[in-house]
This record gives sequence, structure tokens and C-alpha cells, in this order.
Amino acid sequence: MGAVLIRVNRSLAIDEREVLISFVRSSGPGGQNVNKVATAAQLRFDVRHSPSLPDAIRARLLKLAGRRLTSRGILIIDARRYRSQERNRRDALARFTALLHQAAIPSRERRPTAPTAASRERRLESKHRQGATKKMRHTRRLADD
Repeated sequence: MGAVLIRVNRSLAIDEREVLISFVRSSGPGGQNVNKVATAAQLRFDVRHSPSLPDAIRARLLKLAGRRLTSRGILIIDARRYRSQERNRRDALARFTALLHQAAIPSRERRPTAPTAASRERRLESKHRQGATKKMRHTRRLADD
């Protein structure tokens, strides 16, 4: 049996064996069900050591992950929105693929442009106002002496 791939886009697919999904007890309301059944899905993915990720996507994913990333470079996604394990598992995988899809899009390089006439005018007006304020302080100080 071949490896099952999680398809992110045409050029990127993650081997499902790299993703570990475990189920834990969910918090919040739910009566006895919440105390007895582990429905919350916890997805773990080793970003730093994944052979499926190109270096550029890995770097962007490390930035995008934020608080969901451990100090060892493991991405953790908690899904506890639904009351069933299967729906939470699908939700965790959907959020994981959405994050990977976002990381797969390269950021556009900013091309520096010349300031517009309006922005130059605003800058000069601000400088004139600041200068006038300072001039008033100076003349007030001279009048006080």
C-alpha cells in the first residue's frame, strides 16, 4: 500500500505519516460526554525536520505558525469545535492544509517608489507646523525674560 498524501496545491503534498493526530478531552460545556469522550483533535507536524517541505515554504510556515509552534519546531493545531472526533480531525487537517497553502504563496517583493506630490506636500506642511510651534516657544521664552 502506497503513502497517502495530503495535497496542498499542485506542487506540494505532505505524506500523511508525517502528521500525527491524537484525541484529547475537550474543555467547556457538554455534560457527561465531555468528561468521558476524547473528541478534541490535536494535530502535530514537525516543520523543521519534514522532508516534504521546500526550504522557502518551511521558512514562511515557521513565521506564520506563531504561538502554534513549539520551541522544537513542532506545529500543534487543536481542533475542538465539534462534538465528534471525525469532524474535529477533518477540521484540524483543513486548518493545517490552509496554513500550508498560505505558506506556499511567496510574498511579493516591494518595489520602492518615489513619494507622491501629495505626500511631499503633507510632509512639508508638517515640518512648517513643527517649526512654527518651536518658533512660538522661543518668542514666548524671550518675552518671559
